Amino acid sequence: MDIFSILLNLFTPSVFLVVFAGVLVGIVVGAIPGLNGAIGISLLLPLTFTMEPQIGLLLLGGIYMGGMYGGSITAILINVPGDVVAAPVAMEGYPLTQQGRAKEALYYSIFSSMFGGFIGVLVLILFTPPLARFALQFGPAEMFFVSLSGLIIVGALSGSILKAALAVLLGLFISTVGVDMITGSERFTFDSLGLRSGISVVPVVLGLFCFAEMFLNIGKKPSEQVQYRDQKISRMTVIKDILSQRFLVWKSGLIGTVVGLLPGVGTTLAVFMSYGDAKRASRRDIPFEQGNPDGIIAAESANNATVGSSMVPLLALGVPGSPTSAIIAGALVIHGIVLGPSLFVNRPDVAFTFLYGMLLTVVAMTIIGAIGIKYFSYILKIKMEYIVPTVLVFALFGAYSLRNSLFDVFIAIILGIAGAIFKKMHVPLAPIIIGVVLGPLIETNLARAMRIAGARNMPLWEYLLATPLSKGLVALVVIMLLVVIRMRHKEKIAAKEVKNA
Repeated sequence: MDIFSILLNLFTPSVFLVVFAGVLVGIVVGAIPGLNGAIGISLLLPLTFTMEPQIGLLLLGGIYMGGMYGGSITAILINVPGDVVAAPVAMEGYPLTQQGRAKEALYYSIFSSMFGGFIGVLVLILFTPPLARFALQFGPAEMFFVSLSGLIIVGALSGSILKAALAVLLGLFISTVGVDMITGSERFTFDSLGLRSGISVVPVVLGLFCFAEMFLNIGKKPSEQVQYRDQKISRMTVIKDILSQRFLVWKSGLIGTVVGLLPGVGTTLAVFMSYGDAKRASRRDIPFEQGNPDGIIAAESANNATVGSSMVPLLALGVPGSPTSAIIAGALVIHGIVLGPSLFVNRPDVAFTFLYGMLLTVVAMTIIGAIGIKYFSYILKIKMEYIVPTVLVFALFGAYSLRNSLFDVFIAIILGIAGAIFKKMHVPLAPIIIGVVLGPLIETNLARAMRIAGARNMPLWEYLLATPLSKGLVALVVIMLLVVIRMRHKEKIAAKEVKNA
C-alpha cells in the first residue's frame, strides 16, 4: 500500500472528526483526577465496533494521546495531577501559576507534548520492527537494572537525601502490601480482605496529591488563593525557548521512546527519569520545584513520546507495551485482526493508516490545547470553596472507579492526610510514587532472575551480568550514582558559600 493512498484515506472529514473527538475526550478525561486515557478508551471502546478498524483505532489513539497531555492542565493550575505521569509537571507548573505565569506554564506543557508526541510517532513509523526486536532483549536481569536506575534518580529529585530516602522506602513498603505474586504468601495484610489485593498506585497518587492539596486549601481565605492574571505572553516566545532547549527535548523524547518500548514499565518511569536528568543538566538559574520550565519540557516530551513507542511491540510483535495499548489490542482482536508481523502483510491498510494517522492526533492535540489554554486558565477565577469539593468528588470517583472498591477510597483519604503532613514537613512526595511504581518491577524481576539462576546452577550475580546489555545497564546505574553524588556535593558547596556570604 503506497503512502499516497494512505494519505488520501486520512485526509477526509470523517477521519478528522474522529481524531479530534478522540483527542478532546482524552484531554477531558486526562484532566479529571484519578482518570486517564485507559479509562477513556474503555468507555468508548464499544463505539469502535461499528466503525472500520482503522477509524476506530484512530479514535482510541486520539484518546491515548490526548489523555497523556490532559493530566498536566489541573497539575499546573491547581497542583492536582490528573494522572501520576503529570506529577513532575505539577512540581514545576504550579509554582509558575503561583507566580502569575499559569498561561506560560500551559504553553510549555502543550508545545513540549507536541514535540514529544512527534518524536514518538516518527519512531513508531520508521523503526517499528528493529525496536520491537530490541525490546525483546530485555529479560528479568535487564528489567531489574532499568527499574533500579529509576530509584537512583530519586537522589536528584529532592533537596534532602535523607527525606528522599525515607520517602522512597515508604513507597517500596506500600508496594509490598498484599499477596506476593511469586510465593502466594500474604504480607502486611493484617487479615484485611482489602489489603490482600494490594495498594494500587492510583489511590496513592490521588491521596498524596489531590486529597493532600485540597485538605491544605480547606479554610483558606480568598486572599490566600492563587489569583488569576491575564498574562500577556506569545506562543512563539515559548516555542522559541523550547527550540533553544532542543537537546533536552530530543533527549527526553528518546528516554520516553526507549522506556515506552519495555512492556510493563509504563510511562511513569520515563517521565521521572527525564525530569531527574533535566534537573541534573539544566543551565537555568531557576531552582527546580520553584518553576523551572526545563522540568515541564522534559516531563511532557517524555510523556507523549511513550505513546508511539508503547505501540511498537503491539503492532510488530502482538505484545502490548502498556495497559492502554493492551485495551487497543483487544479492540483489534474484536475486529478479527491478528497482531504481529503478519499485520503489515495481511492488513497494511489498518497498520499504515494507524501509523501515519497518529501524526494527526499530535496535530489535533496541539490545536485543541493551544486554543483551550485561554479557557483552561479561567479555572483560577473560581473560588477555592467551589474547587475543593469538586476536586474531592472527582478524586473519590477516580479512586473508586479503578477496582470499584470503597477500600481504595479509604486508602486515598488516609494517604491524603499523610500527604498534607508530609508537605508541611517538606518531605518530597514524588519519591513515594516512584517507590510504589517500581517496587513490584524490582521485586518480580529479581525473583525471576533468582529462579532462572538457580535452574541454571549459576550464582545470581553471574546471571545478572550474563549479557552485554545488562553490563551496560549496570554501568549506567553506577554512572548515575556518581552523577547524583557529584551533584549533591556541588549543592552543599554552593549552600556553604551562600551561608558564608
